[in-house]
Amino acid sequence: MSDLEIVLHKDLTGYEKTAMPNLKLSPFLIKTINSIASMSVALSRLKKGLVKQRKSISAIDGGTIQLTIYEPNNPDQERSPCLVYYHGGAFVLRDFGYMHKKTCEYALRSGCKIVFVHYRLAPDHTATIILEDCYTSLEWVKDHSLELGIDPNRIAVGGDSAGGALAAAVTQLSRDRRGPRLCFQMLIYPVTDASQETESARNFVNTPGWNANLNKQMWHYYLEKADTEMMKYISPISNPSLENLPASYIEVEEWDCLRDEGIAYAKKLESCGNEVTLNYLKGTFHGFDINLKKSIVQAALNARISALQNAFKLPT
Repeated sequence: MSDLEIVLHKDLTGYEKTAMPNLKLSPFLIKTINSIASMSVALSRLKKGLVKQRKSISAIDGGTIQLTIYEPNNPDQERSPCLVYYHGGAFVLRDFGYMHKKTCEYALRSGCKIVFVHYRLAPDHTATIILEDCYTSLEWVKDHSLELGIDPNRIAVGGDSAGGALAAAVTQLSRDRRGPRLCFQMLIYPVTDASQETESARNFVNTPGWNANLNKQMWHYYLEKADTEMMKYISPISNPSLENLPASYIEVEEWDCLRDEGIAYAKKLESCGNEVTLNYLKGTFHGFDINLKKSIVQAALNARISALQNAFKLPT
């Protein structure tokens, strides 16, 4: 549906011209984008009121997983809630500086610690390795909660886009493996469905930020050498059992090819007896929240932070 008339929020006017329906996510382009992303992180400044540290932990295959930990500079608080966060990037792109800025906002305004997971990427690593990196990071946080000053009863996971898929998968894995008991999952415009059969996944080929064409390429990279036994986690909505999962906050954007699968996942979670808050934002697109100064972005951040505060039983 290339002739789709996209009407964006007034704060986002002009972004409809940035749509790239024919962009090819080639290995060269991925490498170039990742170089730019690396520089953007290196140039990012730590927000006042936060403390940052880096950790390296062992992966199940003998590799290494990097973690960045952000925490409010509050020495009087003995045990803080924690959000283990998985960044977006189509499973092939590393984190950008603006992603860290958003998670720093979550930490400052929610009073929680953030463990930002630098999971390894496709196509160099399989979907199973990526999922295990994410799950191993969660286990590490729980096992080291005492030394990290984290309340083990208030650990949540979150992620945006591909990171939303990883957060959803880790939530299911933790239930099935009887791992860390999570209090909450926050999924921001999440990837949930490998079938790509929803109306938005088929027809939104000319939307800004992300589109159906790029979505197909993403799944091609992510599913390469995928373990069929892990597919119910790789494509979270396909898991036949979604019972006994923690409360969820799911945000979807009106002009996002992932919109319908995010809504479908929220509905399936709810139908299985789970508590779900679905926030459908009109006039927005995938990745609209790159500029934190926009009022529509601030409104979205406020809703996410309020959801975190409620999950962590913190004062608003």
